[in-house]
Amino acid sequence: MGDIVKKYSYLFKSIRNTSLPNLIKIVKKVKKISNKKFVLFDIISCSIKYQAAFYDYLEFEFYLLNDSQRKTYLTNGKNNEIVKLFNDKSYWHILDNKDEFDNYFKKYLKREFLNSGFSKEDLNRFIKDKSKIIAKPIDGIGGQGITIVDCKEKEIYEKYNNYLLEEIIVQHKKLNELYDKSVNSLRIFTFFDGKESYILQTILKIGNTEITDNFSNGGMYAFLDDKGTVITPAIDKDDNIYGIHPISKKQILGFKVPLFDEAINLVLEAAKEIPQIKYIGWDIAISENGPCIIEGNSYPGVFQIKPRFSKDKIGILPKYEKIMKIKL
Repeated sequence: MGDIVKKYSYLFKSIRNTSLPNLIKIVKKVKKISNKKFVLFDIISCSIKYQAAFYDYLEFEFYLLNDSQRKTYLTNGKNNEIVKLFNDKSYWHILDNKDEFDNYFKKYLKREFLNSGFSKEDLNRFIKDKSKIIAKPIDGIGGQGITIVDCKEKEIYEKYNNYLLEEIIVQHKKLNELYDKSVNSLRIFTFFDGKESYILQTILKIGNTEITDNFSNGGMYAFLDDKGTVITPAIDKDDNIYGIHPISKKQILGFKVPLFDEAINLVLEAAKEIPQIKYIGWDIAISENGPCIIEGNSYPGVFQIKPRFSKDKIGILPKYEKIMKIKL
């Protein structure tokens, strides 16, 4: 009975969180690209069976999959269950508040920062040897509100006293060649079982027209193998596919992330720092001085290779279940 309630409750949550126009848009798009009949019925069925958000059906191309394959995909509902199981919400603030995060993970940042609420004297000391800095809203998400500030600007204190200020990361020249208007970061998912930490998957996020590489702000992402090599084309939120960067014209597919092993070792250590939060999505920059942590996410997003790029069309869930020793 409990499983039935859980499955139907996720359906009702999906209905609540998806406007009718958006649902109609999803149905029309699936029909257009798949010629599949009874799309709405199948979307609802997948929400019940696999806790798939309505957008999951489109995002993870469930219209290409049979039931056995669909069971292997990490849906938003199943991701919610993992977060509930392993991430104590009373500790989320350490990762979610940027001031707290930088203080807690100071040794992994490898750059200077100044917490919000700073004095004019602290600000002057912080910017005296810098030409530009980054200002971040303390509780901002998805790269929203992040601003590059010229240190010659006269009203930094008045404008940004409620922001976290950070030294600008100068990214590795190889990543800069890929796209130089943003820091192209790694998203590395880790799990800590109380003794050992594990890598679940790794993604390269790449900027495209904006100063951040966030997916929601026009960025794109591609998947990496365990050696740090890009194994899929990059994709953006509009489902555009890029084997070559549209601006830099550099090859994305096959790109090898520099200092990848060092980045992996960094997050494996950082993953142990808050044992109450076992499942974390880390954003890692590869700077001229080596890998450094940008931020950690207490509620990691759902990423996995689209079926069209996979030979066996198997999702990431079996790997998660094996490492976490759970069955969803």
